[in-house]
Amino acid sequence: MLQDRRMNGQGEQYVVGPTGTPLTLRDLPPSNTDRWVIRRKAEVVAAVRGGLLSVEDALDKYGLTAEEFLAWQKAIDKWGMQGLRTTRIQHYRG
Repeated sequence: MLQDRRMNGQGEQYVVGPTGTPLTLRDLPPSNTDRWVIRRKAEVVAAVRGGLLSVEDALDKYGLTAEEFLAWQKAIDKWGMQGLRTTRIQHYRG
């Protein structure tokens, strides 16, 4: 599901991020992120869904597999952001 893209006061495109705040490309996690907390995963998913970043660009930038990214999307769709908790994956998959 794509979100509407909007422009902020600086002329940057943004989407509403997972916490309800504006999310621009500048706000995304750095490409060298190695600790993927719930919020960071959800921000990348929101950016892709909002059209700020293509799936291919997200996979390249963050070194993700397509399966990993799709799993993040499915977890959000099914359980919300809490579905992204790595320590709870078995509970949510069951």
